[in-house]
Amino acid sequence: MSESNNNKNDRIVSHLTRNTIALILAGGRGSRLMNMTDWRAKPAVPFGGKFRIIDFPLSNCVNSGIRKIGILTQYKADSLIRHVQQGWGFLRGEFGEYVDLMPAQQRVDENSWYKGTADAIFQNIDILRRRAPEHILILAGDHIYKMDYGEMLADHIAKNADLTIGCIEVSLEEATAFGVMDVDDNRRVRAFVEKPEHPPVMPGRTDTALASMGIYIFNANFLFDKLIEDAQNPDSTNDFGKDIIPAVIDDYIVNAYPFLNLQGGQSYWRDVGTIDAYWAANMELVSVKPDLNLYDKTWPIWTYQAQTPPAKFVFDNDDRRGQAVDSMVSGGCVISGASIKRSLLFSNVRVNSYTTLTDTIVLPDVNIARYCRITKAIIERGCEVPEGMVIGEDRAEDEKRFHVSADGVVLVTPEMLGQHIHTHYVR
Repeated sequence: MSESNNNKNDRIVSHLTRNTIALILAGGRGSRLMNMTDWRAKPAVPFGGKFRIIDFPLSNCVNSGIRKIGILTQYKADSLIRHVQQGWGFLRGEFGEYVDLMPAQQRVDENSWYKGTADAIFQNIDILRRRAPEHILILAGDHIYKMDYGEMLADHIAKNADLTIGCIEVSLEEATAFGVMDVDDNRRVRAFVEKPEHPPVMPGRTDTALASMGIYIFNANFLFDKLIEDAQNPDSTNDFGKDIIPAVIDDYIVNAYPFLNLQGGQSYWRDVGTIDAYWAANMELVSVKPDLNLYDKTWPIWTYQAQTPPAKFVFDNDDRRGQAVDSMVSGGCVISGASIKRSLLFSNVRVNSYTTLTDTIVLPDVNIARYCRITKAIIERGCEVPEGMVIGEDRAEDEKRFHVSADGVVLVTPEMLGQHIHTHYVR
């Protein structure tokens, strides 16, 4: 393709992204993350050493050229709100750019909060109409991936679609946990079923289904009409996957957009909604060549990062050496005569002498005392791990004190250690 054609296509995508509002659904607790969401919404959970989960869809928006963004919050949103205010205030309002927080505020019904994904947007329909977008991009706030939404918008226009659904290819066994699409050879969606016992297969395949990523592009006026119809239906659960999408498939153009890499394979996407999935996705990052490249300068992941000193490693005796191998260690950490192996430490973590961490995620502001051995664990923010504690070696003992996942990941919180920090100050 010639340079002039490239420039023309860039201008088309620029127009599309400039006239699109992205809405990130960030109101859910995420109960499958157990105690990690006792005091914060799932999108505010730390990930990857210095980020929050919500930084990934937010960064995708900014990197795609979509700079009109609303974040719909509800459950225990303080941590999420403060993170967005601190880290995402660089967009310029005078250029029509913004990241707006849109908490549940009973705008339509004074007796109810957000009742479902569709209702959350319906309750803000007056705000959206005043801003007069051409397209609305709806995103889940709790997945880890890097995606150019401009390409999906261009496909939406090229297909003359009313609704486009981002999707990933999954095995039939995995598909039972997703909303799954039955599509024809042109990617036109013919059916959409939530968590089917017998998922429909992709055209030309026998073992693969198309699962929804929870990413939707609507023509704005079309969305407004359907939200109003849904709100007036007393039998609706006010949910996109259960109500809105199945109701429009027969009479409107609904297309699937497979999220593929340049080689035509499945691009990186992780639902970190369980303890095991969260631990595994973080552990992938300490491998030599992880599938998620956090060092890609062409697609940076933006975030708020507190001003901290560099990580520090001290002592170099045979029995007391501060070291980290196959690990990620963030700013403000002090590894004082301890050994860190295949682990990921967030900011301001101190690990003291003669302690060993293996296959462990340590969230910010944790102090681990001397002579500890910790394996395959997640240590929550603010924990003070006492001297000599052994975690991850005896499942029966761990289950007496902590939460142990199906795959044997041990979750440790301050409350489990008898440290009720959340009743004294907000984290």
